[in-house]
Parts: sequence; C-alpha cells; structure tokens
Amino acid sequence: MADGDGAAASRNLTEHSASAAEKGLPRRGKSSSGRTLNTAQIPLVASHPEVYEPCDDSFALVDALLSDKAQLLALQPRLCMEVGCGSGYVITSLAIMLRQLASGTQYLATDINKHAAETTQATLEAHGVHADVMVTDIVSGLEKRLAGMVDVVVINPPYVPTPEEEIGCKGIASSWAGGLNGRQVIDRILPAVREILSERGWLYMVTLEDNDPLDICHLMSEMGYASRIVLKRCTEEESLFVLKFWRDPHTATNASPKSPKSESWFSQLPFKSLWHKGS
Repeated sequence: MADGDGAAASRNLTEHSASAAEKGLPRRGKSSSGRTLNTAQIPLVASHPEVYEPCDDSFALVDALLSDKAQLLALQPRLCMEVGCGSGYVITSLAIMLRQLASGTQYLATDINKHAAETTQATLEAHGVHADVMVTDIVSGLEKRLAGMVDVVVINPPYVPTPEEEIGCKGIASSWAGGLNGRQVIDRILPAVREILSERGWLYMVTLEDNDPLDICHLMSEMGYASRIVLKRCTEEESLFVLKFWRDPHTATNASPKSPKSESWFSQLPFKSLWHKGS
C-alpha cells in the first residue's frame, strides 16, 4: 500500500470509530485486554478498513472459550466452525487453544464479507494454524454437507439494534447491523446452526442485553437445547453475554442427520471449490 493510501485508510478508520461511538455501536480497535499465549496475538491479527477488528465482544467470546478449555479438550471436537469470522481473531484463538489435539480437529470459518475472509486467512497464517475460509451468508450452500457434523460453533453475530434497511449492507456494517432489537440476523442464525450441530455439539454466541438473551435461550429450548451464561461482561457502552447451548437429552427434538463415517467425513467436503485465497 502506498503511503498516501495508508494515510487515507488511517483517516477513514479514525472517522469510522468516532461515528460508531456516536451511534452506540461497538468500538473498533485493538485494545489491550491481557491476551495470553493461549489466544491469537493482537499484533499478528490482520486488519482491513472494511473488517471489524477485535474488540470487547471478541475478547469476551475468547475468554468464554478459555474458561471452557478443559471441557473443549475433553470433547475432542472433529470440526469447529466460526460463523462471521471478521478478522479471524476468534477462530485463530480457538485453534491455538486446541492445538494439542494435533491434526484431529479441523476448522472452518465463514463470512459474508470477502475482505473478512481474506483477513481471517492472513491472521491464521500469521499464527501458523489452518482453517478453511469461505465467503457465504451464515452457512448458505453448506447446510447439507455439514448437517449434524459440527462439534463446536462460535459466533459473534451482528447484534446491534439498527434500522432494518441496514441489514445486508456490504462491508463492515454487516458485522454489527442486527435490525429490530438486534435480533433479525440472530434469529436467522439459530435454526441454521441447529441443523449443522452434531448430537454432542456446542454453540457459543455473544449477545447484547437488548437482544433479550433469556428469550433466545427459550427459543433454543424449544429446539431441544439447554443453555447457560458462560460469561457476562459490562463495558462503558453495553452489557455482553456469552451463551452456551448444547442438546438436552430430556427435550424431545427431531433427530439430526447422522454424520458420515469418521474416516471419510471431512474429505467429502469440497471446501476449496467454494473459496480460496485470491479468488
């Protein structure tokens, strides 16, 4: 990038941060949060003016995963997925946490923003970990291939209450615009994730107090999932909750499709045909 382009990008980033603060949106920026060697390192996280950078909600989600690290290792997930990967900070941190599982775990990340997919790929490479990264809306086009196969899903969704017309905007706005009560995108994500979670699968999701986390838990209960609040964090601008969901054997649900046999399940997914770096 030329010096002039870099200065312009820096100005745009500063102007956007100020505008976001005025609207009560999440503040962008690589703030200090006491990260450890068990997570992605902020100086190595790639950035782009149209990609949401790690912030309080990102750190809350990673801290929740860290608090569950022993349980995640015991789960020995075969496939972990992040929906809405942004900068790649969360999926990279998860891969680092579970690195001791060696090659037994595969990682997948999706984002509707092409710049986010490219930024996530760069962040992964900078940390020496791998994930397949795809440009798609939530899990569009992957539902049948992933049905009942994903053991861990992590999501920092667009949860900010915004006018409905902002939903589906290109670029960085897609990372926060949640529509009425910040729920319009979340309410699309939940049934889609239900279809791809395995019988033993776990979902971790960030929500805002305005999203009515208790109602989200109730909706997931109707789908056959138990839930708990893994972490609650209050910032100057918002109250964040990281919710965890898992299948409740005491709740009647429709059975999920069975996963393919373990020796061939991942090889059947033509990920590289969907997106690759530089496409």
